[in-house]
Amino acid sequence: MKDSDDRIEKVIEMDAPVARVWRAVTDHEEFGQWFRVKLDGPFKPGTVSKGEMTYPGFEGWPWLATVERMEPERLFSFRWHDYDQKAGVPVEKQPTTLVEFRFEAIPRGTRLTITESGIAALPDPRRMQVLRDNTEGWNIQARNIAEHVARR
Repeated sequence: MKDSDDRIEKVIEMDAPVARVWRAVTDHEEFGQWFRVKLDGPFKPGTVSKGEMTYPGFEGWPWLATVERMEPERLFSFRWHDYDQKAGVPVEKQPTTLVEFRFEAIPRGTRLTITESGIAALPDPRRMQVLRDNTEGWNIQARNIAEHVARR
């Protein structure tokens, strides 16, 4: 784990081929299962992904992300909006951070590196709250994807 004031990084090693982990991350229905979000359609570069969180305690919160890159079995990235309920502005007008999933074949399967960056550009005092909350969130999501891939 490498965290700073601008980025969160999680590295997970899974006993599954890269193709399997790639599908779990980039198929919107599989992504929704382990991430706990109901998405409105497939991920495609340059498109906006919309949906609603189903994660306990966050049910109904909006999901809004713009898919940036999909380099098969190498890189999947999107910019997602920080949803601050107290901001008083629609989620689409709230700032974004960049989330990247990097895939690497290793002898026992796949090393997945998840990075969220751009946190330093968020306004104070929201920045530190997002850093704390999302660090814990990515710890949970790293476990979720590993368990999801192991089950299938």
